[in-house]
Amino acid sequence: MAFSVGNDTQETPMSDINVVPLTDVMLVLLIVFLIAIPVAIQTVEKLEIPVFESVESKDKVENLLITVTTTDVAGRTASTRPTGFEGATRNGECRVYINNTTPVTSEELYDQAFQKLDSIVQRAGGIEAIVANPEQIPQVHIRADRNAPWRCVAGAIFNVQAAGYPTVGFISTPVDPNG
Repeated sequence: MAFSVGNDTQETPMSDINVVPLTDVMLVLLIVFLIAIPVAIQTVEKLEIPVFESVESKDKVENLLITVTTTDVAGRTASTRPTGFEGATRNGECRVYINNTTPVTSEELYDQAFQKLDSIVQRAGGIEAIVANPEQIPQVHIRADRNAPWRCVAGAIFNVQAAGYPTVGFISTPVDPNG
């Protein structure tokens, strides 16, 4: 780095660039992305989602994503970490996850769904304001394993509708148009 000191008669522009701040910013961004990416891609492992034709919905940030599955034959639960889970079974215990990562009980599902909907309604300006603009009303999207029994899926639907969500939809694997 060059500094001008004294009475130099010949002043030239400084042609050096200070790369220390640039390096600091790049290292901070690298660390942030190294931490954020694994958190962003966590999902329940080995979930078999049914395949059928569907219509794409308009996704909103406020929509509630629920994953429904069951324990496997050995009683292991699907997880974001490898656990040896072999896939949902019809006779397994119901497991419900909010936003693909947070396991919840029926009571916790109702409470968290109600709290989320209540905060959305308050942010919109109250129930009258959100009813006046139906586009603001959030939906529930359920990812259910094809082997999860209906009792598990119906329990999740019951809890979110009891919490106040009027629209519940299912996420499926789309049919490949090429065959």
